[in-house]
Amino acid sequence: MDLDQLRNNIDNIDEQILGLFMKRMEFCKGVADYKKKHSMPVFQGGREQQVIDRIKALTNDPQLENGTAALFTTIMDISKILQNRKLLSDGAPLEYKVPDYENAVKIGCQGTSGANSEAAARLIFGQKKLIFYKTFEDVFAAVQSGELDYGVLPVHNSTAGSVSSTYDLMAKYSVFTVKEVCVEINHCIAAKNVDDINDIETIYSHPQAIAQCCDYLTAHGLKTADYGNTATAAAMVAESEKNIAAICSVECAEQLGLKILARNVSDCQINRTRFICISRDMQIDPESDAVSVMLKIPDTEGSLYRLLTKFYVNGMNLLKIESRPLKDGSFNVMFYLDFDGRITDPGVKALMNDLAENVEYFRFLGTFKNE
Repeated sequence: MDLDQLRNNIDNIDEQILGLFMKRMEFCKGVADYKKKHSMPVFQGGREQQVIDRIKALTNDPQLENGTAALFTTIMDISKILQNRKLLSDGAPLEYKVPDYENAVKIGCQGTSGANSEAAARLIFGQKKLIFYKTFEDVFAAVQSGELDYGVLPVHNSTAGSVSSTYDLMAKYSVFTVKEVCVEINHCIAAKNVDDINDIETIYSHPQAIAQCCDYLTAHGLKTADYGNTATAAAMVAESEKNIAAICSVECAEQLGLKILARNVSDCQINRTRFICISRDMQIDPESDAVSVMLKIPDTEGSLYRLLTKFYVNGMNLLKIESRPLKDGSFNVMFYLDFDGRITDPGVKALMNDLAENVEYFRFLGTFKNE
């Protein structure tokens, strides 16, 4: 046979496979009806393993065993998604609160006046009074306890990547993301007692800001030291008599009366940071079109592949996927995922239900409008 004949034969077989796949899905809908009538869960691990073991046993070519297992695992994952949609189709609508930024009274962020966190908070709350906290964790704790209505924290920078401490604190505290905003970052090097960049002994700033200006700092051989926040670093420099400087915003430097020794010192001229706004309870803005979750997948072969397949099957685009160590002595990680979708959509609810049933740990973190 020539190549065209071989391809025609493959096309014919594909049509047969598709027909059988569609027929299998019809039977799966019947299974969903039965489970719904008898209040049974969609996921039944024993049955799934039986199917995979049987398929492997029927595979005559040992080199194809893992391939056939992957094929039928994907088919069963599609089946579970369809079953979840059917089981949730008659469910009660989701009840939730809508964020009330206009009437919010207790709003907090980390740092001091002039910090980028303040700029982010202003985008959401205008000129409302802000409460400044020493650390990110202080903000999380204040939101969880009810001391704050809302907290604003950085989560991702376009140059230096994720703010890992924010992700770690999301896992530690029971709070929800209700909004995201993006702030343009314009770093400068500012000092009180130094007139020349070469006379600086140490430059202080938040580790993220230092990372965002790595090229400039390296080129000039400047020594750096971590500080809690760009604005608090600048405030410390303003109170010191040492030959030190800070990486901070131009606005912050001017506000504190510092001398700007260098402007636009970021590695990339387009330097932006995303900030999240968190609340104690779940609040959903009607305009929200992205969902944030955290989860731990089983430490088994193909588990990450199966996780990603679920989003593809549901036609949901992954906006971001991060991983952070569990800090329990193992090398296991917690995944943080943002994806397109409205929490009120049946497909999103079915996916969330599927994830909750099939991963080792699952938590809904919130929903926001993707800017």
